[in-house]
Amino acid sequence: GSALNVLYKASKEKVLDINISLLISNNTNSPALQNADKYGIKNYLVNSKTSENPDAKIYELLKENDCEYVFLSGYMKKLSPEITNNFKVINTHPSLLPKYGGAGMYGKFVHEAVIKNKEPISGVTIHEVNEIYDDGKIILQKELTLNANETAQSLEKRIKELEKIAILEGLKLY
Repeated sequence: GSALNVLYKASKEKVLDINISLLISNNTNSPALQNADKYGIKNYLVNSKTSENPDAKIYELLKENDCEYVFLSGYMKKLSPEITNNFKVINTHPSLLPKYGGAGMYGKFVHEAVIKNKEPISGVTIHEVNEIYDDGKIILQKELTLNANETAQSLEKRIKELEKIAILEGLKLY
């Protein structure tokens, strides 16, 4: 939900020249669905319970709404090559890729691994998406230094704030 808020505000304030025409979530409880309603953005819940083939449904919705770019934030499923090859798909990841990327590396799991391994720095990566988890071309990385008493929870909170900045800077570059 927080990435949608950042992008919506940036579009309204002309910080980014974008039109958010569609929001798709696979999470029934996603705050982004409610925020999209509030902002007047078409939104759909698409998952294995709502569609026999979620990727085909997502592809169909993207085509119907003339989408060129797809921005992922908190989307945990691997997208089909049909989507990654036909749209410019960009993701935000809560680590400095290639570290702490790949299947199963998302959210708190990333931050727990960073703390466990006593990393001195962490950060956010904005990258292109291809058929391999967290493998696409890096657009932008922003880093922060971990505090001496850092926990996974405090790091997650700091990374989420840094992510708001990285999203705008990364999309401007892209």
